[in-house]
Amino acid sequence: DIYYPKKQNNCPVIVWFHGGGLTSGNKDIPYELKEKGYVVVGVNYRLMPHVSIDSCINDAANAVAWCFKNIKDYNGDVSKIYVSGHSAGGYLSAMIGLDKTWLEKFNIDANQLKAIIPFSGQMITHFAHRDSQGIGNLQPIIDRYAPLYHVRKDGCPIILITGGRDIELFGRYEENAYMYRMLLLNGHQGVELYELDGHDHGAMAHPAFHILINTIEK
Repeated sequence: DIYYPKKQNNCPVIVWFHGGGLTSGNKDIPYELKEKGYVVVGVNYRLMPHVSIDSCINDAANAVAWCFKNIKDYNGDVSKIYVSGHSAGGYLSAMIGLDKTWLEKFNIDANQLKAIIPFSGQMITHFAHRDSQGIGNLQPIIDRYAPLYHVRKDGCPIILITGGRDIELFGRYEENAYMYRMLLLNGHQGVELYELDGHDHGAMAHPAFHILINTIEK
């Protein structure tokens, strides 16, 4: 689904991936992003366990690549494509932004993204994939399906946002804090980390939009 201003040109583009643990959920256009002069692309992707995690990530990359090739027809600026999403959507944002191989399949360089802004995204291997392998939620794994595995110093800005560490889902704040630290150690110059204290995994999304909007306006 595409929400776009009809009377403006060269608008910032936000590709938005919904949450739902990679097993549920549906595309949406967040109301917080409407009437701001943005093009907002709400994306569906195939869901586990009907497909593998590769299909979920590939669908996300395919949608972003489509935007690079077509979003100008909807008054979007291809030099201002931001990728974001909540929870599973945040995970997908981080994976396709950090592991360059997914977008390379569609002849897109992930470094062309204006910024990656995951809301409470999983930075270790996603729990839905671990569950499919018989690995429990509390057994952390970092492999090629973990955004953390792909830390590098180059690439677009990365804005990491979570809820309060004591009320977030599992160790979601700590995963993002580790990602932040490892990106810094690798020499990345455009990474930020926000902890929205007092907000749990679901409630953090609303104030996180304020950070997303501020990032675009800067």
